[in-house]
Amino acid sequence: MSRLTLDDLLDQLEQARQMAIEERKPTAMIQATVTTAKLLGLDKPVVKDVHADDIQTISELMNELSSEQAAITYKNIMG
Repeated sequence: MSRLTLDDLLDQLEQARQMAIEERKPTAMIQATVTTAKLLGLDKPVVKDVHADDIQTISELMNELSSEQAAITYKNIMG
C-alpha cells in the first residue's frame, strides 16, 4: 500500500482544477485553488519573529526627533 504524499495531493488538485476550467465550473476551480493554498499553508497569517532588543521604546523614538518634531508629534498625539 503506497502512502499519499503532499505532492500527490497537489497533483490531484491541479488535475481537478484543470477539469473545472475545461468544464467551465468556476466554483470548482476556486475550491481546488483554495484547497491547494490551505495545503501549502498560505491561508495562515505570517508571524514575524520579533526580539525585544529590536523594539524601540517611545522615549528612544522621541530622542531621534528634533525638538520641533517632538513638539509637533506630542501635540498631534495629545490633541
